Formats: sequence, C-alpha cells, structure tokens
Amino acid sequence: MKVAIAYPPLPSGNGVPLLTQNRQFQWFSRPTYIFPVVPATAATMLKQAGHEVLFLDGIAAEMTAEEFESRLAAFAPDLVVLETKTPVVKRHWKWIADHPSLKCVLVGDHVTALPEESIGKPGVWAVIPGGDWDYGLLDFVADGCPKGVRPFALRESIRDLPWIDRDLVHWELYAKKNGNFRRTPGTYVMSGRDCWHGKCTFCSWTTLYPRYRVRDPIDVVDEIETLVEKYKVKEIMDDSGTFPVGEWLRTFCNEMIRRGLPKKVRIDCNMRFGRLGPEDYRLMRKAGFQFVLFGVESANQETLDRFNKALRVEDVEKGAKWATEAGLDVHLTFMFGHAWEGPKEIANTVALARRLLAKGWAKTLQCTLTIPYPGTPLFKELQAADGLATLDWDEYDMRRAITKTPLASEEEIKRAIREVYRGFLQPAALWHRLASTRTLFDFGFYYRGLRSLIGHLADFRGGRKQC
Repeated sequence: MKVAIAYPPLPSGNGVPLLTQNRQFQWFSRPTYIFPVVPATAATMLKQAGHEVLFLDGIAAEMTAEEFESRLAAFAPDLVVLETKTPVVKRHWKWIADHPSLKCVLVGDHVTALPEESIGKPGVWAVIPGGDWDYGLLDFVADGCPKGVRPFALRESIRDLPWIDRDLVHWELYAKKNGNFRRTPGTYVMSGRDCWHGKCTFCSWTTLYPRYRVRDPIDVVDEIETLVEKYKVKEIMDDSGTFPVGEWLRTFCNEMIRRGLPKKVRIDCNMRFGRLGPEDYRLMRKAGFQFVLFGVESANQETLDRFNKALRVEDVEKGAKWATEAGLDVHLTFMFGHAWEGPKEIANTVALARRLLAKGWAKTLQCTLTIPYPGTPLFKELQAADGLATLDWDEYDMRRAITKTPLASEEEIKRAIREVYRGFLQPAALWHRLASTRTLFDFGFYYRGLRSLIGHLADFRGGRKQC
C-alpha cells in the first residue's frame, strides 16, 4: 500500500504553526520546526512492513500549496494520514473536504478527545485515537483500512520500537531551525511515552498516554551513538514528556560516560522539579546533558494544586539552583490566564520568573496563555462551570485567552507575559548570560535567543477585551 504521512502548508498571518509533536500548540513569528518522533516512527514501521511511504511535511519544507499538492499527486497515495491539533483541525477538515478522491485518516490529541466530531466531517475516512498511533496505523493498514473510529489502544511496552529511518523522514528539515538547539545539526529521540507524573490537568498528552512506558536505556544510547557517527549530530533533544529518572537515568548516564559520548554530543530533555537532587544533576551534566526544560506554570501554590502538578513553589528555586550549579542550562515554562488568578497572583509569577533570570538560575524561559484543550480535565472543569470564552477551535491558538478570567483582563495578562520576557534585559540577567558565553555555539544560541525574544514580544502584543 502507498501511504503518505503529510502536513499540508497552513499559510496564516499568525505566523508558522508548531504542529509536529507539540503538547501546547502555538503560532510562532519566527519559524521553529520540531522533529515529529511518533509520525516518523509510524513511517518507519510502515516501510519495514513492506509499504511504500511518503513523508511530506509541507510546513517544515516551507513548500507552497502548489508544490505540496504536486508532490502528493505524483505519489498517488492509497491513504493520507494527517496529524491534527485543536487550533488547526478546522483547516484540516477543509483540506480533506477539498480532496474527495483521497482516503484520509486523522490522528492526534484533538481527535483522541473528540473522535466522533471528525468522523462525521466530509471526506474523513477514519480516526485513530491515542498516542500509540504509529502502532495503530500499522494495524489499521494490515486490517484493510476499515472506515470509522478505531478503538483506543495503548501498548503494554514500547521496547520493540524501531529506530527511526531518518532519511525517509528528511530529518535535516528539523536539524537547524529549532530554538532549543545550541549546536547544530540537532535531532530528536523519545525515551519514554510520555510523563511519569502524567496527572497535570491542562496537558492534552495525558489523554494520549495514560500510562508511562520507557525504552531500554542501552538501546537509546545505541541510537544516539549511531546518530552521532552516521549523521554527525551534535545535539539531541529527548522528547519524552518527562525524561526517565531513578535507575533508568543512572544506567543511561553511566553508559553515555563509558562510551565517551559527552565529548561528541549534547543531550536536552524535559524534567520535573522535586524528584532529582544535586547529585543527579551533576551526573546528568557529566553524561552530556546541557539544556533541561521544566514546567513551572505558576508561582501560586493554589494553581499548582488545582493543576495537580505535585509541585511545591519552594522546590522551583531550589531545583533550578541545583541544576544550574551542576552546569545545566535551565529552561522554564510559565502559563498565564488562569480563571482563579487576579493581579496579585499574576504578579507573583512575574516576580518569580524575573528573579530566576536575574539570579542566573534560568538561562531561558517561555510563557504561554492557558489553553484548556478538549479531553483534558481542565477543559471539562471549565466547560461545566461556563468558564470557556469560546468553543471555536480556531481560537485555541494562544493568541487570546480562552479561559474566562473575571479577575484580570486579557490585556493585563498579556502585559504580564511581556514583562516576563523583558526580564531577559535585566542587568543581572544580561551579566549571567555574558559570563556563560564561552564559545561561538553560545554566542549563536544567545543571538537566536534575542531574535526569539523579539518574536515573543510580538506574539503577545495587544489583546481583545475579555468577555
């Protein structure tokens, strides 16, 4: 069978869509392309099963609509698979309706939450819900591609996952235009699906991966070593929602050290505060870890508890300090626009973010508006309380406050986000950044960071009045 895994171009005045593998969708003013691990794995599995596969990312390849359509038509697929997300699902429905001759399948978190909504749209042949849709797609094709919604299926183990065929999926498209990479070319792997905490009420990926599973740590190191030797990769981001900890982490780190890989490649990952101690961070740095991302979300304990973060505010500064002192570059994420937060609570979060930048305990950070995606406990809670400003999925793109915020206006919220980003320009923050700039890689990274800062300030300018 001829199967195309495709991302049609989505031209928009909002910017470039961060669609592939993003847990929180956003339009970016400055192009950023994230390597799509699960779609790439799906393509690899289909090819290994003897199918002809076209991996066509019109967004990352920066194709025009005409170029994309020409490539797809020349391949003449029997099946087209589209990964979709809430803010672009209506665009994908329209694209599918405009191509009635194609047999189209939708996957991703939005259709996992609302499968019946999409299966009723013109031209949609099938929906494969869940995060393990790479396995699901292989089974779907083997079953003859039956029309309708597939049952949600989660594999007991992912230890049999194949290494991604990087050439098949054009890995080079994602190797440089990525704000996380200090050294390029870079690429992504995924050691686990998805987060060992897996209970945050705002995260759409808890619907995809209700149970955490990991690959064998030695197999992951083997893959990294191959990426370094075959593709000369200099930096690798592990896209697990949270990187494995405990004995898994120690085994991975010690194997990286034993093979001398920290001299050749840097590792980035997602992590959570409150689980690791100073000795863990030191081992990670010795093993080649460089860039570690932590979700903070808020400086207010009530918000952390309502989100089921299992995190204490005091753990944030302590953990950021430990990681920084170990030599890791700490990246933090914050969310603004919570229904129950007013000016005082917003100011607390702004102050924490700026303080961490000033102390040098956060090298970089990112702010977003709270988006309650369908299927999440947060969405259900707000919908039941009439706390959603709209159910127009186009609006769920972080350009406006979706959550009704009676205690703060949308402009106040966006102003707070801009104030956080201006924290990069504090004299103390600039000094820490200058002191940590030792190589051309560092200089290039911070220069790109400055451009991203300008883009983020543009992303959150202005705002509509809150209803």
